[in-house]
Amino acid sequence: MSCPLCSADAPLENYDVTGGPAGASVAICGTCVAQLDGTLEASHWRGLASSMWSEDVAVQVISARVLKRLGEGWSQDLLDQLYLDEDAQAWADNVAAESAHRDSNGAVLNAGDNVVLIKDLPVKGGGFTAKRGTAVRGISLVADNPEHIEGRVEGQRIVILTQFVKKK
Repeated sequence: MSCPLCSADAPLENYDVTGGPAGASVAICGTCVAQLDGTLEASHWRGLASSMWSEDVAVQVISARVLKRLGEGWSQDLLDQLYLDEDAQAWADNVAAESAHRDSNGAVLNAGDNVVLIKDLPVKGGGFTAKRGTAVRGISLVADNPEHIEGRVEGQRIVILTQFVKKK
């Protein structure tokens, strides 16, 4: 069988699709699993143009979530074309809303964004205080905690709570 997301002819493994019906899962290839749990490589996901129309609602939900995460021009075009019924749309939005990194004003943060500190922050183990107004360029998102981002301040890579930053 081929992967319902990328059409690769590879061994499939079950992937739980959270935020919806209990026990919902899809059998997908290892490459898709690795990217869903980590960094998305845009070229791998071109097959979503056809998989987003799958009869399997869980495949539609994953397709919608990936298209939203990619943020490419072509993925936004596909997302604009995608129609999900109310339940499927709520399912697709459920995890995206829970896992989104948001700044102090509620703006969604993405990897690579630039932020500004809104408060003086003592850096544990760093021996300095990151001053309010300091720009942090090219942030990274902490995958398992939507309240944490990583960035470089005064040459050191530190973890910053999202409640103390504002998107530039």
